[in-house]
Amino acid sequence: MATSDLGRLLRLEGDVHIDFIDSPALAGNALGDPSVRPLAIYTPPGFDPQDSTRYPVLYVLHGYTGDVAALVAARPWETNVVQWADRLITRGTMPPVLVAVVDGNTRLGGSQYVDSVHNGDYATYVVRDVVAHIDATYPTVAREGGRAVLGKSSGGFGALYLTMAHPGIFAAFASHSGDANFRGVYMGEFAATQRVLEAHGGSMADFVTAFEAKNKRSHAEMTAIMMLGQGAAYSPLRREPFAFDMPFDLATGELREDVFARWLAFDPAEMCLTKRDELARLRLRYLDCGRRDEYGLDTGARIFTARVRAYGLEVRHDEFDDDHRNVGYRYAESLPALARVLETR
Repeated sequence: MATSDLGRLLRLEGDVHIDFIDSPALAGNALGDPSVRPLAIYTPPGFDPQDSTRYPVLYVLHGYTGDVAALVAARPWETNVVQWADRLITRGTMPPVLVAVVDGNTRLGGSQYVDSVHNGDYATYVVRDVVAHIDATYPTVAREGGRAVLGKSSGGFGALYLTMAHPGIFAAFASHSGDANFRGVYMGEFAATQRVLEAHGGSMADFVTAFEAKNKRSHAEMTAIMMLGQGAAYSPLRREPFAFDMPFDLATGELREDVFARWLAFDPAEMCLTKRDELARLRLRYLDCGRRDEYGLDTGARIFTARVRAYGLEVRHDEFDDDHRNVGYRYAESLPALARVLETR
């Protein structure tokens, strides 16, 4: 088969195909985000959809502010996730797999891959619509044992969340610098967000409109939009624009314990306390994080790991000397580890 232009651009031995799927789970969302989403599928060298070979699939979730285009983009001195897969398969370091890069972006920068009456049902979109499209279109091992999910940052959170909230879809996860330990991570972000919103009269809609009109955004503004994205995911109210709660008083910044409790229900470090059976069925539980992570997410990985190991379950937990950014080289560890535990027929 001829290599596509994108495959040639990325200098792959395999190839990348871009499909578009129309997800009923995302239709009619309050943010006006499209229900038709791109899906990038990496196919390994020698792939022939007409032969009898079946492939396991690694589903990749991008981080906050990411999308499919960002994850498959080529940058000097860096290697993206499909380039890593291609390199590792070509070298014989991992068995051939398909890699599906999922789009979970929203107007507020990200969906956290959870179902939300405000954002749309992004968990359902992934585990039902995306998986069904891949299994119907490509020669896959179309069952739990043939699928794994991974991601970085919010994508790492998504990998943790989906395996616990929707057991039976994926047989393994890898979380790179994934969101966890919300108690330790978000408190300072709440204060910064309250200050930004106060400058816009306490109006989330006015802030977002101004944010979108800018050519460049400050760090404080990026923090605020990220916290609004979390609120739309974790504490939605209605299918109306900006109808979601924030876990702090918009006037004073005082913590709203009832709303924050809704956020904590999604925290992997808290979720795992009641998800032993869901975690036990997995073939690989993999977490890593840089020890200098700016958000303190290394503590979240440590807490999650300790709590899951207390069940008597194995967890691969790696720490490395780096921060939160540009850590895609960690795919060289996670991709082979995931591929080796999946079924191939």
